[in-house]
Amino acid sequence: MLSELSDWFWQERLWFPEGLGWADLEDRDGRVYAKARDLWVALPIALVFLIIRQIFERTVATPLASLLGVKETVRLRAPHNPTLESFYCSVTKNPTQSSVWSLCKQTGCSERQVQRWFRRRRNQDRPSLLKKFREASWRFTFYLLAFIAGLAALIDKPWLYELKEMWQGFPVLTLLPSQYWYYMIELGFYGSLLFSVASDVKRKDFKEQMVHHVATILLISFSWCVNYIRAGTLIMLVHDSSDYFLEVNVEFNVLHFLEVSI
Repeated sequence: MLSELSDWFWQERLWFPEGLGWADLEDRDGRVYAKARDLWVALPIALVFLIIRQIFERTVATPLASLLGVKETVRLRAPHNPTLESFYCSVTKNPTQSSVWSLCKQTGCSERQVQRWFRRRRNQDRPSLLKKFREASWRFTFYLLAFIAGLAALIDKPWLYELKEMWQGFPVLTLLPSQYWYYMIELGFYGSLLFSVASDVKRKDFKEQMVHHVATILLISFSWCVNYIRAGTLIMLVHDSSDYFLEVNVEFNVLHFLEVSI
């Protein structure tokens, strides 16, 4: 059934003008075209990004944070209490008044002690300002460098200035080395974000963030498979041109919060 669905989805009449097909995208006469199997290259690139990120955060982002006065937050840890910990993990992090009274009876603690325990336990789960700053610095650096590299790769291309050129000759569009690496690096980076999401700062829009990463990976992969390369590089360039401003805003928010708390 899956094979039949795949055959239907990739049938040539859905993706090509009359007279053209997948055979026209086979490499020949020195002309190279995008192929779905090329996407596997993004996996080792994603792993390399994870390693580079760890090195960057320790050798660049952390000293920069220290220079700007952003330090690791020292928080009081909640004392070990299996009953309260079980309630915190399985029921809610913010117990109601009736739940507090019930927990007081179970643990023999006073109402104030239970409330203090939950307050400290919530603070333990809050990400430190240093962690937020390091993550934002890493993303800012990538988006900025990706934007500069993408602009350098597209600056001499006619479809950057005239959108009609973007579809000239489609779908038989030759793949350039700069386009290949721009795609693989972007895909590898978003793959690394997906791999590290469990250890990153858990934001309020965690689910939306997951959907964004998965959708981005699918869209990049899809545009590669159907040879929307020129359009894809332009879209990635536009996104990179704004994303690093968002990360700068996160860094400034961290610094502003630090000033207010001081």
